Amino acid sequence: MKKMMGCMAGVALVALGAGAANAASLTGAGGTAIFPVLQVWVQKYQAKGGDQVNYQAIGSGGGISQIKAKTVDFANSDKPLKHDELAAAGLVQFPQVVISIVPIVNLPGIKAGQLVLSGPVLSKIFLGQITRWNDPAIKALNPAVNLPATAILVVHRADGSGTTFNFADYLGKVNPEWAKNVGADTSIEWPAGVGGKGNAGVAGTVQQTNGSIGYVEYAYARQANLVWTGMVNKAGKRVQPTMAAFQSAAANADFSKVQDFYEILTDQPGAASWPITAATYMLMRADYPADKNKAVLKFLDYALHDGADDASKLDYVPFPESVVKQIEASWPKTLKVTP
Repeated sequence: MKKMMGCMAGVALVALGAGAANAASLTGAGGTAIFPVLQVWVQKYQAKGGDQVNYQAIGSGGGISQIKAKTVDFANSDKPLKHDELAAAGLVQFPQVVISIVPIVNLPGIKAGQLVLSGPVLSKIFLGQITRWNDPAIKALNPAVNLPATAILVVHRADGSGTTFNFADYLGKVNPEWAKNVGADTSIEWPAGVGGKGNAGVAGTVQQTNGSIGYVEYAYARQANLVWTGMVNKAGKRVQPTMAAFQSAAANADFSKVQDFYEILTDQPGAASWPITAATYMLMRADYPADKNKAVLKFLDYALHDGADDASKLDYVPFPESVVKQIEASWPKTLKVTP
């Protein structure tokens, strides 16, 4: 497991396999939340004779910067960009898969899912207002749990992160004080805590620090055997991070009614919905030559179709065929794809 987390913490993914010697090379950069499933997609795509894909898991902010600078063929961001920013940079975006974000904790004797937090309590922890685990607000949600008086150490992302954007967006929706004083972006001024680089950096710090709390994409938490918390959702129901809960939240997405596929999926309605979900996006350049964009789209289309089962196995939510058709239909309208 340490080897796996070390790999996730690394910057670059280089996929090599059958036919690599004669295959073209594609470069990408961006979010770390998608890395566990992207790694699988790349390996299987390469094994089928597809192009080599080199991906730098440097955070959504880094990916956005690199695609704007024209140093990569595609980028990934868990934060969708608004139309004006896309147009100004000559970019196109579309969703690839739905990710889910979970709070993770390190408390001796506490097992995954045993502790439950509400949005308001979680926001006050990250605001630095709730500072010990036996705080009355946490105890009220967990009357049967033996909570220690241990000080809470908040662990957050230190890099530009779409995971941070969605986590902070959720905290702002459940606590007006967060929305007013902190806001939501890939990088924010954190009121409390210490930073870790990437999902893996946050996960590693929490693993090593008694009394800590952080937030990561669920695949990281599950694969690394981290202790996640349950949540009280918008409907007031206690929910655990499960595929059914993620699908319930994702079912509210309607990309047909928005420009540039721009959707924020945090704090969705539904008794079964997990409250911190997000679509993760691929970014491409409208001004790149057709042969390059066609090669990137061939890989991403493979991931949308053939990679859907692998996404589900890792607890990502693949899009239904109706959404996939919308995504595919947008490509010839927005990108150079015909030589």
